Order: sequence, then structure tokens, then C-alpha cells
Amino acid sequence: MTAQAEFGKIELHLVRVLHTLITERSVSRAALKLNATQPALSAQLRRLRELTGDVLLVRSGNGMVPTPLALDLLEPAGALLREADRLFGAPGRSRAFEPAASDRTFRIAASDYLDPLFLPRLVADVKRAAPAVRLDIEPLTAQFDVRRSLASGEVDLVIGNWLEPPEELHLGRLLTDEVVCLVAADHPAVRAPRQWTVERYLACEHVAPMPLHSGAAARGVIDAHLASLGLERRVTVRSAHFGQIPQMVAASLLVLTTGRQFCQRYLDALPLRVVRCPVAFPPMNYYQLWHDRTHASAAHRWFREQVREVARRLAQRRTT
Repeated sequence: MTAQAEFGKIELHLVRVLHTLITERSVSRAALKLNATQPALSAQLRRLRELTGDVLLVRSGNGMVPTPLALDLLEPAGALLREADRLFGAPGRSRAFEPAASDRTFRIAASDYLDPLFLPRLVADVKRAAPAVRLDIEPLTAQFDVRRSLASGEVDLVIGNWLEPPEELHLGRLLTDEVVCLVAADHPAVRAPRQWTVERYLACEHVAPMPLHSGAAARGVIDAHLASLGLERRVTVRSAHFGQIPQMVAASLLVLTTGRQFCQRYLDALPLRVVRCPVAFPPMNYYQLWHDRTHASAAHRWFREQVREVARRLAQRRTT
């Protein structure tokens, strides 16, 4: 009989029996550990002796001791069982993830409407816990297809704000923010707050980010809500560089309407003020979205927990 035919006779359970017999050095203890009968274990030991050409265990006093070949087989058998456990695991059980030992890559698409400290803190936290992990962060643009990118694995997680997030994706709420206006320190809305009416707000020159969506959603959450009220503002500047908009506002009469948490970070560095928005907006909600493809993954679950924890700390800091 060829070696290949002999190898075909070996199933994983037989490797587990081999490893347990050598470790326990007792047929009775091995049978107890494997929840098997002693006659069944004795039969499998005979089969292992035939396959290896070695007795494996020999009598010594009241017990048994492994032969040199048996000791040589112990580590390969253990390694094979560990790899098989990683490959198959128990039904329904996600694989264990050890951040400190991982060198995997997490791919994120994120809106820069977020608190400007959000992504830097996320990167710092992840690199502290998992130094060898790699992070790919790309911006959300009008051309970015959230559903397709998550389904295909081009990205693992999308972070942003939507009026109606896609229903078929998993969703975790991260931040809820008040909608306010960011203006220059000498803007009329600062000098004469009582005259800061809906009419004056709509008549101002507004700056807005480039839309992140195509079609009907291209107007964005601010203009979509205004349209639902039958209102329209005068947007004279659109920019794909959201992080540079505060500098534009500080040197002009432009009005930026967005979340308070984003605006707050620029007040100490630039001559800016946050004023109430005369139009009542619903809270701005930020989410992390992911596909069912990564829902059960222990690694991705760990990563989503890091994202959620950064959001929690930023929100906590804002309220204290």
C-alpha cells in the first residue's frame, strides 16, 4: 500500500487520540478525557501503532511511558490540532482575535464632517493596542458606493452621517450632535443676535461640503431638511476639503451649518463663533456601517469596539 493511501486513512480525530494518549500516558485517562470507552481507545492505539510502525506507549511499572518517536510526534500533532481549530472551530463560534499579535489591515471610509479629533484618536488607540495592524482610511465622496464597497470587501467599515442609512447594512450609532452655525467673530449674527432670523439666515452666503451622494440625496442632510420645510439657502461656495472650511469662514461672511462638535474644535485657533441656527434641525447622527460579511468576525468586532469607544470618550468630554 502506498504512503498516500496510508495518509488517506488518517482523520483528525485519530490525531487528537494520538495527542491525548501521549499527553495522558494512560488509556483510561485518555478515554475519560475524550469521552470514549477504554476498548475503543485501545483499538485506536493499535491502529496508530500500525500507521506509525511504533508501539508509541510502553509499560513502565504501574504506568506507561511514550517512546522517543511518540515524543517526536507530540508537537506536530498539537500544532495540527491548533491549526484545525483555527480553521474550523466550533459551530457558530467566531475565531479568536489577538490585537497585539495581529498584522491585518482594516479599511475604513470616513466622513471628515466628524469631530476633527475622531480619526487621529482612533488611529492612536488602535496602534497602541495592535502595533502591527495597518489602517487604510479613505474619504467619502459622491462617487463612493457604500453598499458595493462594503459587500465587495473594498472597505470593512464606513463612518458618516445619513438621514436614512441603508437598511440592509448593520449599523451602530456613534455620535449625536446639535446642528449650529459657524461664523466669523465679526459676523452680523454675532453682533446682532436678535436679528438672526430664518430670513436673514437664508439670505446669507453659505459654504457647504461637496455632496457625498448622487441623485436625490446629493443635496446633503442640511439642504434636504430645508427642502422638506419648503426653504432654500444660498450656497455660494462648495468645497471637497471640509477641514479647510473653518479658515474660509473666519476670513469672510460665509456661514457653515454643521455639528457643534466639529465647530467647537476650531474656536481657540481661529476668530470664529458658534451661533444657534434659526432653523430647527433634527440632531445630526453619525453611524458606523458594516456588511454581514464581517459581522461575525472577531477581528472586525474588536475594531468596531475601538471606533465606538473613541466616539463615547469624545461625547463624554463634550458634556463635561
